[in-house]
Amino acid sequence: MARPDPGPDPDAVARPAARTPSGLFPAGPPTRPTYREPHPVTGGGVAAGGGAAAAWLVLFGLLGTGVASYAWWTVVAGLLAWTTALVLVRLGDRGVAAGVAIVTAGGWSIAAAVVAVKWATGGDWPLW
Repeated sequence: MARPDPGPDPDAVARPAARTPSGLFPAGPPTRPTYREPHPVTGGGVAAGGGAAAAWLVLFGLLGTGVASYAWWTVVAGLLAWTTALVLVRLGDRGVAAGVAIVTAGGWSIAAAVVAVKWATGGDWPLW
């Protein structure tokens, strides 16, 4: 005579394994302190820095009377703008500093293109 099946062993029931949480849904307070930036980078800050740098470069570029003076005024204005951006990175708003640096690099690229076109069409290096 066969014995009846007693059913599953209560100690052998499969239990779900504990998983490490992904961090998407925090289970409690963080294990270490969270530090917030005093001046986070925002799109508005980058745009403000870019606008200020563009106006700065245009004003200095208008002082030039020819290609050479325009290029040198742009180099001087860019150096002053990047110095200001370095100070802003250290002491102020990094977003504004990023906008200043990006637009200054673009302004220098435009000045370099103007010098290159003048050099290519005239055959003489325009900066000396």
